[in-house]
Amino acid sequence: MQLIPAIDIIGGQCVRLTKGDYAQKTVYRDSPAEVATEFEALGFQRLHVVDLDGAKSKHIVNSAVLSEITSRTHLTVDFGGGIKTDADIEAAFAAGAAMVTVGSIAVQQPELFLRWLERYGAERLILGADVRNGKVSINGWKEDSSEDLLPFLKRYIDAGVRHVLCTEISKDGTLAGPATALYRSIMEAYPDIQLIASGGVSCIEDIRALNSAGIPAVVFGKAIYEGRINLHDLIAEFPLEPLNL
Repeated sequence: MQLIPAIDIIGGQCVRLTKGDYAQKTVYRDSPAEVATEFEALGFQRLHVVDLDGAKSKHIVNSAVLSEITSRTHLTVDFGGGIKTDADIEAAFAAGAAMVTVGSIAVQQPELFLRWLERYGAERLILGADVRNGKVSINGWKEDSSEDLLPFLKRYIDAGVRHVLCTEISKDGTLAGPATALYRSIMEAYPDIQLIASGGVSCIEDIRALNSAGIPAVVFGKAIYEGRINLHDLIAEFPLEPLNL
């Protein structure tokens, strides 16, 4: 299983929200780049970065922070939040992102998403499928679409998508355990995708459960910042190896 630590950014700081609620914000560190260097020093090779200002504003805001992270580390960074236009996705790649996560556009402008998929390739584009009450959520989780998760995924997997990041919003930032059954159902339906589970991880046991369910990768953040997971113990149990990109 690929372990991917997360850094969420508001106002240039490393933060976490609860269930995507901007009113429930906790600031953990002033320098996301410093946090990223610490992850790299531990041996992590991947990093998930979310521009929460961008997600709310519907355009990239923290590209300079992304650039600082990618210039100070050799981490393979996937970046999401506010990628709505050609200029946004180009800015993310120019700032050093190896991959970008795109969700709302796949719901609202499927032709644009498919054009990006063709232009940048399936290895650089992650389909973001954030779910609340079975529906795919959009625009920084402020709105729920009419899209049911599995048919939504099928449409894009059939078009060539290989990487999917799925967050169960009701679990995100709660430290209440991940939606393992949901992720298992996705893998049963689409066993060949590289699924990245996100939301609710609170301890090493949660990661063991996801691993036992056959989930290829997991994103987690709050459990690190709250001291719920000892990273040295985690790495000893799950040696850090690069995802098969």
